[in-house]
Amino acid sequence: MKSRTGGFTLIELMIAVAVVAILAAIAVPSYMESIRKSRRSDATTSLAKIQLAQETYRLNNTTYGTLVQLGLADPLPSTEGYYTIALSAVSAIGYTATASPVSGKSQAADTTCTTITMTVTGGGNTVSNGPTAACWSK
Repeated sequence: MKSRTGGFTLIELMIAVAVVAILAAIAVPSYMESIRKSRRSDATTSLAKIQLAQETYRLNNTTYGTLVQLGLADPLPSTEGYYTIALSAVSAIGYTATASPVSGKSQAADTTCTTITMTVTGGGNTVSNGPTAACWSK
């Protein structure tokens, strides 16, 4: 009598590989979306720093300042480098700060919050954040 040696057959191995591939196909995109969501805080933190710098600048001047007037680079990279910060519509009573994802980095694939904006109007009395509140949640 011949004794059978233990081990896996090729079919069993292929089934195990297929199951792992299916799990990876589901898990990896979900994981990447979670990473992109957590990296949005890089944009919101940088926009909050711009807001603080603007209010400090406005205490000493009659208007809000451009990035150069604030002593910052134009365009300004965000703290962690996933976004580029730009200012527009700078006036005596308001401005719009926009965080745009850097192309070639993972945040460029964030379709939910393609750009994150903060608009200050009325001399700082009204601040609106966009495009949605979900983009600002942590």
